[in-house]
Amino acid sequence: MFLKTEAIVLHALKYGDGRIIVDMFTREQGRLSFIVPMPRSERAKIKKQYLQPLTLLLLEADVRQQSQLQKLRDVSLLLPLPSLLSDPKKLSIGLFVSEFLYHALKGEQENAPLFDYVRSSIAWIDGAQGSVANFHLVFLMRLSRFLGFFPNLESTGTYFDLRGAEFCEAPPLHRDFLMPEEAEHISLLMRMDYPTMHLFKLNHAQRTRILEIMLTYYRLHLPDFPELKSLGVLQEMYK
Repeated sequence: MFLKTEAIVLHALKYGDGRIIVDMFTREQGRLSFIVPMPRSERAKIKKQYLQPLTLLLLEADVRQQSQLQKLRDVSLLLPLPSLLSDPKKLSIGLFVSEFLYHALKGEQENAPLFDYVRSSIAWIDGAQGSVANFHLVFLMRLSRFLGFFPNLESTGTYFDLRGAEFCEAPPLHRDFLMPEEAEHISLLMRMDYPTMHLFKLNHAQRTRILEIMLTYYRLHLPDFPELKSLGVLQEMYK
């Protein structure tokens, strides 16, 4: 099947001497893996910069349902991301987000609204002029809406049930819940968005704890979600 679609690079891995396996999230077909020749010169059709995490591409490919590795016909940049790839703080967030998505979107089928959310988020952080220290927290909270476990907006209470994704008046009968002082973090994230997130002043310890809570939340809802290698770099950058 001929496929022309927008795509987001999630991960690239060297395969043998002359090829690379590139995992992408596409707008038309969801998660796909491609095998591509190693770029060896600036004249190569697929350039090295096309394989950077979170690069936004427009691609043409032959997709075969029986094959795990697809072949690209043509590829071009959908949108350059000069700031995301050059600003150290943005780069650390980008590496974290790409690794997170690589695991969170495994097996994800076609989901245009989810793709559009991720693409617009990447474009937003690249163009942002102010502080982006809270970006990854807002990104993870709002991503949960597309994956099916955004906190229940109709629930009330001072505790937060991480399994049930809802606030409650009393602790649930399991350990995966937040006490009232930490349940407030969930309420805070639900109020934040990209344009206003700089107004919410968090110190390093608070930001670190909120991220720990969000990662625990995702692990409860996504099976086999691993520890992330990029987490330490992100936390060190924002000390």
